[in-house]
Amino acid sequence: MAYLAFYRTFRPVSFDTVVRQEHIVRTLKNRIQSGKIGHAYLFCGPRGTGKTTLAKIFARAINCESPADGSACGKCATCKALADGANLDISEIDAASNNGVDEMRDLREKVQYPPVSGRYKVYIIDEVHMLTASAFNAVLKTLEEPPSHAVFILATTEPQKIPATILSRCMRFDFKLIPQKDLEGLVKSVLDKTGKKYEDEAVAAIARAGAGSARDSLSIADMCASYSEGKLTYDDVNAVLGSADWETIAALAESILTENAAASLSGVEEILATGKSVGVLIKDLLNFLNNCAIVKVCRNAREIVNLPAETYNRIQSVAGRCDGHKILRVTEILTKAENDMRYALNGKITLETAVLKCAMPQTDYNLDALIGKINLLESKLASGAVNITAAPPAAPKPEKAPPKKARLIDNEEAETPFKPVSEKPQVQAGIWETPEKVAPATVRSLNENEKSGVFGKFIRSLRTTRRNAVLFTLCMDLGNFFEGEKLVLTTESEAVYKGLTRPDNANFISDALTELGVKEHEVRIVKKGADGFDKALDELKRNFAGTDIEIK
Repeated sequence: MAYLAFYRTFRPVSFDTVVRQEHIVRTLKNRIQSGKIGHAYLFCGPRGTGKTTLAKIFARAINCESPADGSACGKCATCKALADGANLDISEIDAASNNGVDEMRDLREKVQYPPVSGRYKVYIIDEVHMLTASAFNAVLKTLEEPPSHAVFILATTEPQKIPATILSRCMRFDFKLIPQKDLEGLVKSVLDKTGKKYEDEAVAAIARAGAGSARDSLSIADMCASYSEGKLTYDDVNAVLGSADWETIAALAESILTENAAASLSGVEEILATGKSVGVLIKDLLNFLNNCAIVKVCRNAREIVNLPAETYNRIQSVAGRCDGHKILRVTEILTKAENDMRYALNGKITLETAVLKCAMPQTDYNLDALIGKINLLESKLASGAVNITAAPPAAPKPEKAPPKKARLIDNEEAETPFKPVSEKPQVQAGIWETPEKVAPATVRSLNENEKSGVFGKFIRSLRTTRRNAVLFTLCMDLGNFFEGEKLVLTTESEAVYKGLTRPDNANFISDALTELGVKEHEVRIVKKGADGFDKALDELKRNFAGTDIEIK
């Protein structure tokens, strides 16, 4: 007998041997057990996920005389008849090569004939999206109202290309990509059945290369088993896949991430000189960077990447020498280069340009590049690799003239907010500087005549600025009197008290009163009739002589 590939030899023959797709398997088994067999099904999903396999299992199961747990028994007369390749009760049609209207008309005529052996005549149309518009129209009516013995199973990888009139007449099942862990179990079971010894890391590499497809994984495993004379190793798998030497890829990725442009270009030339294609090299670099990102972020990275201990430690070492922004930036640049090579006349130049851009972030104004440069500088400062030396002492400055006194703002300057004048501008201290302490200015004591006019001047200074309109309103009804050198501002409203003692307002009032010669002030809440209220009222009448004052 001719040799059969792994994916054909070990193709599932029952629902229980199907890898994953539990949501589909369970639904189909329940419909078989309940006898609710529909007339049209649509199996769609990525390649190698079991669409055609499940279609054949389902076709045999609905014809079986005594199905076991939903699957065909394989022992009854019908099962034995269907196992014969010449049986016409299960017809598999390739729509890619039979996509014309004439083929669909022929199918429409043959579907009227009853089955020979079983209860149903099943038509499996693979790659149904390849049918022409006329072919779809020719089969539309038959698909809507087929004979009771006819069942259609449409399989496709591109359901978006199927007309809505066809989709609405089918029960749709979406197949999912198979997780890597399940692919590893599938490959191990196949290798065990063939007697081939293997390393776990080699199986993991095969499953990763399969990218969610059982057929692709088994095809790669078939090649690797033929390549390896003894035990299947991780290096054997890399050799079959055409990947470059792993240590060379690690050295190249490290030189790119550490911004060594000369070593990066030399590494690219060295790998391409061995005969590796540009596309394979970019793919290997992206795989390495993906592992670096996993090691950098995930706590269970060792279980996720499933690589030999030495390989994992090497990836961990490279990932530890750079931050996440740099890994992300390099990955994005190489991914873009991989897409650009589809239209490039010289892929080598495209790759080398991308590598230079990755290794020379100072020439790139991308946000991730700038963040990477800042992080690198901060890490050097933290490790002491960069010393910050003090600037040489400046020449002595001439002695400053005494500070000028601030003046109150006149009505002509109403648009300018009130700002107390200080001796020197306040500059926010940097992260490496200690703020310089400024000695408080000396304020002379006020005499009684000056004290009596302080509050009025204070109110006028607030009234001349639009920015302080709220503060002016809060201060309008305040009582005021001096206790020695302290100015006491009184109010009956708790809301006014809270507004005046808010840090920004309190600082503003303090600065304004300091400019007027008041050394200290206090805001108090008083009640009508309480001690000090009459005194505050008299003071208010004195300051605003000739003004009607209403007490509420």
